[in-house]
Amino acid sequence: MLSLIGVAIIVIGLALRLNALLVVLVAGFSSGLVAGMSPTEILAALGQAFTDNRAVSLFIITLPVIGLLERNGLRDQAEHLVQKLRAASAGRISFSYLVLRKATNAFGLQLGGHPAMIRPLVAPMSIGAAERDLPEEALSSPRFKALSQRIRVLNAVSENFGNFFSQLIFVASGGLLLIKSVLDKSGASVSLADMALYAIPTALVSLVVVFVLCRRLDARIRREHQLLREEYPQPSGQTNATPGKDTFTTSATESHS
Repeated sequence: MLSLIGVAIIVIGLALRLNALLVVLVAGFSSGLVAGMSPTEILAALGQAFTDNRAVSLFIITLPVIGLLERNGLRDQAEHLVQKLRAASAGRISFSYLVLRKATNAFGLQLGGHPAMIRPLVAPMSIGAAERDLPEEALSSPRFKALSQRIRVLNAVSENFGNFFSQLIFVASGGLLLIKSVLDKSGASVSLADMALYAIPTALVSLVVVFVLCRRLDARIRREHQLLREEYPQPSGQTNATPGKDTFTTSATESHS
C-alpha cells in the first residue's frame, strides 16, 4: 500500500489547491523513498524524465509572442473584423475552427491550441459576432456577460474536441505510436493504418456533436439579442439589423445604407 503514497499525495494536494508543481515533486520524492531510492537517484530520475519530455514545454515560447500581439491590439482587430462580416456568428466561427483543427490534425499539423488560437483570435471573433447590432448599454449588462461566458466555453469545446478526437487520425502521431508500442508488448499486432482508420468514426461523431452545440448556441444568442433589445432600446436615429433565423443556413444578402 505504501507504493501508492504518491497518488494519495497528488489527490490530497490538488484537492487542497496547493501548488501543483510542488505537489508533484513531493509525490515523486515520496514514491522514490518508499521504493528504496536514494535522494540522488530520485533527482536523476526526475531530471531524465524532464529531458526526455522537454518538447512538452515548448508551448511556453509562444506565450510572450501571444502577449505582445494582444498588447498591440490583436483581439480588438479580430472583433472589428468579424463585426463587418454579416454572415459570421459565434456558432459558425466555433464550428469552422473545429473543422480547421480536425483537418490540420489529420495531416499532423499542430495549428491551434488555447493560448495560440482560442484566446487571441477565436474567442474575440465569436464575442464580436455576438456584440453586433447591440447598444453599448447591453454589452455591459449581466445578461450579455453570462452569454459571453457561454461563447467562450463553446470555443474551448471546439478546441478540445478538434484536438483530442482527431489527433489519432495521423499515422505518425505520438499518441498512436504509444498505443501501438503498448499493443506490441502485449502481443497484439495492429498496423498504424488500421488504428488510424478506426479513429475516423470518433472524429465524425464529435463533429456532429459540436455542430449541434453550435446551432443551440446561435439560437440562444438570437433569443438573448431580442431580450437585450427590449431591455436596452437603441436611441432613436440608429437602426438595428435583425439577425437571421438560422445562422447555419444561407441567408439573403443584406443591404446597407
